[in-house]
Amino acid sequence: MRKSGIVTAAGLLLASLLGVVAAHADDMLGSYVARISDRDHQASDGYALDNAAQMVRQDRANWHKFHRRDSDDEGDGWFRTNDQRADLQRMLERGGAMSSSTKRAIVNGEPLIQVDVYENSVRVSILEN
Repeated sequence: MRKSGIVTAAGLLLASLLGVVAAHADDMLGSYVARISDRDHQASDGYALDNAAQMVRQDRANWHKFHRRDSDDEGDGWFRTNDQRADLQRMLERGGAMSSSTKRAIVNGEPLIQVDVYENSVRVSILEN
């Protein structure tokens, strides 16, 4: 009986430690706010973009490269280069970065979004639709 109590306590301790490690494995770096406007729905060469990840990436290209900024847009220190923006799009295309309702709002409108940037991921949420 005593052995099972020790095993249970050890298991709980291990689970607790793994939870702490997992929580710190993807530390938050910061966040920014952006309006996904009509200009972010089109690629730099004019063709229509068809998904939310591409549109969020284009917003950052418009901010950093083309200086086409919406009044609600904020700067960021993570997506200055094309390679960094390609990484942003890949992270956005992974599951969990955006809910389906967030994706729909971006594709079908001009929402104000918040992008939370972590070491290994990003999360997008709608602030205003």
